[in-house]
Amino acid sequence: MTENAEGDLNSNLLHAPYHTGDPQLDTAIEQWLRWDKNPKTKEQIENLLRNGMNKELRDRLCCRMTFGTAGLRSAMGAGFCYINDLTVIQSTQGMYKYLERCFSDFKQRGFVVGYDTRGQVTSSCSSQRLAKLTAAVLLAKDVPVYLFSRYVPTPFVPYAVQELKAVAGVMITASHNRKEDNGYKVYWENGAQITSPHDKEILKCIEECVEPWNGSWNDNLVDTSPLKRDPLQDICRRYMDDLKKICFYRELNSKTTLKFVHTSFHGVGHDYVQLAFQVFGFKPPIPVPEQKDPDPDFSTVKCPNPEEGESVLELSLRLAEKENARIVLATDPDADRLAVAELQENGVWKVFTGNELAALFGWWMFDCWKKSKSRNADVNNIYMLATTVSSKILKAIALKEGFHFEETLPGFKWIGSRIKDLLENGKEVLFSFEESIGFLCGTSVLDKDGVSAAVVVAEMASYLETMNITLKQQLINVYEKYGYHISKTSYFLCYDPTTIKSIFERLRNFDSPKEYPKFCGAFAILHVRDITTGYDSSQPNKKSVLPVSKSSQMITFTFQNGCVATLRTSGTEPKIKYYAEMCASPDQSDTALLEEELKKLIDALIENFLEPSKNGLTWRSV
Repeated sequence: MTENAEGDLNSNLLHAPYHTGDPQLDTAIEQWLRWDKNPKTKEQIENLLRNGMNKELRDRLCCRMTFGTAGLRSAMGAGFCYINDLTVIQSTQGMYKYLERCFSDFKQRGFVVGYDTRGQVTSSCSSQRLAKLTAAVLLAKDVPVYLFSRYVPTPFVPYAVQELKAVAGVMITASHNRKEDNGYKVYWENGAQITSPHDKEILKCIEECVEPWNGSWNDNLVDTSPLKRDPLQDICRRYMDDLKKICFYRELNSKTTLKFVHTSFHGVGHDYVQLAFQVFGFKPPIPVPEQKDPDPDFSTVKCPNPEEGESVLELSLRLAEKENARIVLATDPDADRLAVAELQENGVWKVFTGNELAALFGWWMFDCWKKSKSRNADVNNIYMLATTVSSKILKAIALKEGFHFEETLPGFKWIGSRIKDLLENGKEVLFSFEESIGFLCGTSVLDKDGVSAAVVVAEMASYLETMNITLKQQLINVYEKYGYHISKTSYFLCYDPTTIKSIFERLRNFDSPKEYPKFCGAFAILHVRDITTGYDSSQPNKKSVLPVSKSSQMITFTFQNGCVATLRTSGTEPKIKYYAEMCASPDQSDTALLEEELKKLIDALIENFLEPSKNGLTWRSV
């Protein structure tokens, strides 16, 4: 075949009608090539078509993203199930359609758009570009848009939505996910992430307007439209002012001899954590030079998730040793989560788990409230919240101290919505958390916030230092007073949705149909709660108090020995997670015994319920 003939054949292949033998796929290809104006992603689809890669084309073009625990999240690249220019335009058109229906004053109140520092050269896709396209779709429809002029921490978006009284907001981020991913995180007018039914309704609206409108690709509007405003200076100033509400020892902070190292994990956190330290009266924390500036490749860490512990904190720990700093604070790339490490007397670093940090935060926020409260303040008005897969330590503190503790479904969106309800009923929420190092001190923001959490830990550590107490020693003090809560959380990778489904279905039909297991190995099960189906054996009517969540798998087992264990699927990654905690009363202080019991139970849980070798699950690599 001559070169020209081959060229003609290739160009014919790239023009409708397409004949792949699958009408649905032919239509999807035709739509993609007609609608996508990004040369890089368009070329990715053309290359697959040219090479007859029908299976991959089907995977990319014949399904859509759905809202998980953190909005839409997927890999960047070409296709309707990926994050790219076209799918972000489609999502924003759906948002516009839904918001127009919900708010008659949409065009007066406007919409907030923020972004992190992610990007992918091969798809010509970056968080900043996706944010501009999000803004363009709305500006073309005469909606005022508050578009941040530079990258911001995720909590700035929900904060701005509330402060500016906007109807909603979007943050373009994939938080701590791998570098290939990006996401579209939606906040409602109350400043909390959207929950059901909004997510389902927005998806319906996206489906109804998939073809880009005139003007949707016109990102020049961001520079020319009088409806675009930059809220950066105003929101940053208001946020830093509000931080003062959770600062209790400014004088002491200014005199502390403690030094802190901060790493922003190649993300957005550096400038904002520096400012927060200034507000609290501290000297600036020492930044990790290799990690302080944005880098979409996260080139110094194997994965940009500070939750992975010492292996990803290497640079910050070494710098801290060199600088004689005892505490390391690590914010994840979008600065909504916080990891903390403390150098111990024996020269070993202690990296705290999310549950351990929550025990410290819970003690601290209640202690500060007690010391600063007005005479007529009522402890009965005070609340703390946690997701149901997190430690029950706040429950133990609440029982002893007389305030309220409540649980929500996993995901900070549920915490945010519940806080809003409580505030509207005149209640005060001091602290909320999820075990995956997501913390919220106070209620200025209704989402997890690594910036405020970092500076609160610094103040707590400085206060304890005046009494010669370390964070780890104080954690032991908290456990000795309220009871040891020893937990372990980990996960298995599973890329096959049918395997995941069959693992959970087996648990629902264990010894016989519709029967949950009564034992896990040698461990007797007292109660079972299944959030997917709404069953709870501990309730008189056998119905779960927490809302049913059919779209994800989640079963919790309460054992006779006081242990609580949950198996669930991740809302953002191909993982089966397990959470197990031994909740002891204050008189049970033999931690070695408690840890041994927990380890045996987890081994039994994995062997009997997850069966990793039979199901081809990949163990988390530590």
